[in-house]
Amino acid sequence: MSRIGRAPITVPAGVEITLGDNNVVTVKGPKGTLTQQFDANMAIAVDAGVVTVTRPNDAKENRSLHGLTRTLINNMIVGVTEGYKKELDVNGVGYRVAKEGSKLVMNLGYSHQVIMEEVPGITIEVPGPNKIIINGCDKQLVGQFAANVREKRPPEPYKGKGIKYVDEVIRRKVGKTGAKK
Repeated sequence: MSRIGRAPITVPAGVEITLGDNNVVTVKGPKGTLTQQFDANMAIAVDAGVVTVTRPNDAKENRSLHGLTRTLINNMIVGVTEGYKKELDVNGVGYRVAKEGSKLVMNLGYSHQVIMEEVPGITIEVPGPNKIIINGCDKQLVGQFAANVREKRPPEPYKGKGIKYVDEVIRRKVGKTGAKK
């Protein structure tokens, strides 16, 4: 039995969970509303503030989906109550970020500015010229948007210039050793 899948999920106060047809789960909370459809084989039950996920048998696919379904529902509940946040640092001479309206404007050493539009469900904060904070209630959407921002100038291993996650460690390489004699 899946250790993750069989753990019940307690629903905090202020969160409303509804089950629809075809295993569509809708979670409403103070930070927003999330809806997702899950596999038809998984049995999702909501009883007195506790969500449980059960599987019909021990087939490989059902075992895989059991823990995944439970984790995705838990992430939805955490998202609508606390939300998710990714922080990015911008390192490099002349590398700067700014927010203009709902656009993230980045000077990353290219001949042009890199501009990214806020997507629905995501809020971007720029507390300083070298820091980006991405907030939202959908964990997958926050992570994907942060990855798209980082992709514009990933950190390089020699000087560490580029956009990196705050908790990311960049393995540094030694540069050229000099002329031979």
